[in-house]
Formats: sequence, C-alpha cells, structure tokens
Amino acid sequence: MLHIVNKSPFERNSLESCLKHAVKGSAILLIEDGIYAALKGTQATARVQAAMQDYTVYVLQADVDARGMKGRVLEGVKPVDYAGFVDLATNHNAVQSWL
Repeated sequence: MLHIVNKSPFERNSLESCLKHAVKGSAILLIEDGIYAALKGTQATARVQAAMQDYTVYVLQADVDARGMKGRVLEGVKPVDYAGFVDLATNHNAVQSWL
C-alpha cells in the first residue's frame, strides 16, 4: 500500500496515524507540508529514521524545493518527481491519504 501524508507533523498527527496503521513493506510518500517530517534536525527526524526500517519513505521533490528545503532531507528518504508520484500510485494495489 502507498500511504500519502500531506500535513506537517508539527500541526497534525497524520504521520503518526499513518505509521500506526501501515504494515511492514508499505511505501510512504510525503507531499505538501508533509515533507517537513523528512527534514534533518527536527522533532520528527528520529521517528522518520525509525520508520525507514520498515517502510520505504519518499518525498515529492517539487514540494521540498517550493518550501526552500533543498539539501535538508534525511538520507535514505527517496525523492520523486510528479512522474514518480504517478508511478508509485499505479504500482501499489491501494493508496491511502492521511489528512
């Protein structure tokens, strides 16, 4: 399953809800303000690093760039462009958005 998180982990609990329900091997795509979860040196850093043991974590590069966060994304988080976003959605049997 592909899980899409678009809310900042500092404003909503969308990421936490996602991580509680995702099963090992799932993919998590951080978009819009959800990209803040993938940044180095934040309160969410350790949680995302731990999540990468069980899930593949992606970030929409356009949203990283739009927020001026280039170069601040955690190692191991995989950047994707819009075509990669479409590929993720079509390559998974289900998509869950966490609002």
